[in-house]
Amino acid sequence: MPSKTSGGRGSEEGVFHVLLTGFGPFRHYKENPAWLAIKSLHNTILPMDPDSSFIDGKPLMREPKETKNRIIKVSAIEIPMEYEAVLQTVPGLHLRPPQLPEAVKNDVFPLPPDKGYDFIFHLGVAGRGYLRMEKSGHKLGYHMKDATGKLAPMVRGDLGRREDHVSVGDIGERERLSLEMVENAGAGDTYSARPNRGFGTGYEKFPDELYTDIDVSRLIHDLRRSGVEQIYSSMDAGHWLCDFIYYCSLAESKRNGNPYEKDRNTQVLFVHVPPVGQPLSTEECTDAVKRIVTWVCSEIADQQSDMV
Repeated sequence: MPSKTSGGRGSEEGVFHVLLTGFGPFRHYKENPAWLAIKSLHNTILPMDPDSSFIDGKPLMREPKETKNRIIKVSAIEIPMEYEAVLQTVPGLHLRPPQLPEAVKNDVFPLPPDKGYDFIFHLGVAGRGYLRMEKSGHKLGYHMKDATGKLAPMVRGDLGRREDHVSVGDIGERERLSLEMVENAGAGDTYSARPNRGFGTGYEKFPDELYTDIDVSRLIHDLRRSGVEQIYSSMDAGHWLCDFIYYCSLAESKRNGNPYEKDRNTQVLFVHVPPVGQPLSTEECTDAVKRIVTWVCSEIADQQSDMV
């Protein structure tokens, strides 16, 4: 059982380990706005003690119940905007110890904690607008090509038995990103006539939708109190790469969790950022990321305190 002073899952006392991921280039984005928002946070430390309750002059949303000095060690990786890259990378991030991509291993990168990350935070880009914090990821319904022109894995048999449909949120996301549909249906064809695509073999036990354990509504409320007003929640991550990585990460968190520990699952969250300056700057997005990371780690600290 963790003590009040144990910090996160890592062996270092009072330390929480957070991994940020942002997607790589695609279409006209030579550098993905999601990666731009987090790359400056790689290999940085965020304080959690009461004497460090401000970020850039603005108050944090909350502090952990336990007042012992704690820190958050943040790492960040860029993941290619490809279905295959997600499937090759994300499951390893949730192992204990985590397994990092070869490209990261060859770079200067802090070793991941043996007992896993406390929080894995994914970011992707959407269309013009505010930050969008996603509550859930979807198992099926991926019919758009990735940055290399490839499709998501085909799901056969009973695993794809649900009728595929395009939600209002899905249509809106495709319009905002100006993406073309990748399987051109003939006259009279419908989306439900296509083979379904998404998560099949290895993900049979997981439901059609997975939800984050993080209280998104309360987090957004606290963010707005701290000055981050341009943010809202969403139940539809778009049925493309952003949705795909979110579902994969949520599933792998549950797969690798310990059912006998209260904080058994690595916390997972996904946030969409807008293109740079539409309307938020990269710096504003980075500031929001820091606040979200601190809030989530404070929640984890409170859970640990409640266990003793």
